[in-house]
Amino acid sequence: MKKSLLLLLSILSINFVAIAQPDAQPETDPVILNRIDQWQDLKFGFMVHWGMYAQWGVVESWSICNEPWINRDGADYYEYKQQYQALNKTFNPTKFDATQWAAAAKEAGMKYMVFTTKHHDGFCMFDSRYTDYSVAGPDCPYHTAPQPDITRAIVDAFRAQGMWIGLYFSKPDWHCDDYWAHEWATPDRNVNYDINTYPDRWEKYKTFTYHQIQELTHNYGNIDILWLDGGWVRPEWSLTDETREWLGCYQRIQDVDMPRIAAMAREHNPDLIIVDRSVGGKYENYRTPEQQVPDTLLPYPWETCMSMGYSWSYVATDEYKSTRKLIHTLVDIVAKGGNFLLNVGPDADGQLPEVALQRMKEMGQWLDKYGYAIYGTRPLYPYAEGNVRYTQSKDGKKKYAIILQDDGEFAVVKKL
Repeated sequence: MKKSLLLLLSILSINFVAIAQPDAQPETDPVILNRIDQWQDLKFGFMVHWGMYAQWGVVESWSICNEPWINRDGADYYEYKQQYQALNKTFNPTKFDATQWAAAAKEAGMKYMVFTTKHHDGFCMFDSRYTDYSVAGPDCPYHTAPQPDITRAIVDAFRAQGMWIGLYFSKPDWHCDDYWAHEWATPDRNVNYDINTYPDRWEKYKTFTYHQIQELTHNYGNIDILWLDGGWVRPEWSLTDETREWLGCYQRIQDVDMPRIAAMAREHNPDLIIVDRSVGGKYENYRTPEQQVPDTLLPYPWETCMSMGYSWSYVATDEYKSTRKLIHTLVDIVAKGGNFLLNVGPDADGQLPEVALQRMKEMGQWLDKYGYAIYGTRPLYPYAEGNVRYTQSKDGKKKYAIILQDDGEFAVVKKL
């Protein structure tokens, strides 16, 4: 009897693990997998980090995070945070023109876009029913513009150019009182109260997150990509040694219930690609190595997200990569099976820097000539060899070799 009971408990334990963690497994839905395959054909995308922080020309959001690696040039943290969080009261990008952005991205040969609808600081670049801390809120001077919903203007303009629409959204919200509660200090990037002690408060935050993602995936027509950031907000099963360090001094598990969010987000977009960055499993449909290109082919769909300069957001003194460097990066990524999501940060007026526009134009000129070896291709062994990169058509009938030459090099490779 005792042996049978132990065996039964063992079987129950095994079954429980399998049922409790189904979302730890990769996506298997053929509808989503087919959409990912179509996304892999696009190869080149446009990312935009833009928010009220552009007024100061500082890194997006992170300067209000009280972690020791962040430099505020000696400013008092609490005063700095208050001043930063009041930037919504002066944000008024009167020269913003979404059609000009979309036209520039189209000319660059970009096929999809990802826009920061809300970064970690919580300021919404869309009109939300659930907060006034937005471009359309009464405290923001831009709310009087004919179309104060910047996200809507961007979605409409890029969709008109035939580009896929991707919306970035930060799962942590450092302005929401149910994430960074005003009663307590904010020692790091994480929720600043004990979720087990205040479960109702965390439920309110989960509901708030759910509703804002619902707005983004239901109010703007068909959305192709939901690009979620803030990987420390994640279920316990997904933690690794590296990501556990992100949980800071209190190690609080911050699960926002992605199965429920994903089901809702796909109500009107059943083939929506979801990128729950760094979490893995069913809701990270492709991976996003940041500011780097892998050394070789990766065994899963992926996209390098990289800034054209050193900063994701606008910095007046930023230095931009050369057109040659950017094209070489694109070719290197594509040869290894990835997509290239290239970021540019607009200034406080809503304008893309001239140097960035010039780089984009020149990339488009190259792609006009040689895009047949980029778009819709797949890797070809040995992928990368010296300064040569290999691709092939999707059906494998056409093979391409692209030579990455430095400035001043005009040598012709006669044999490969």
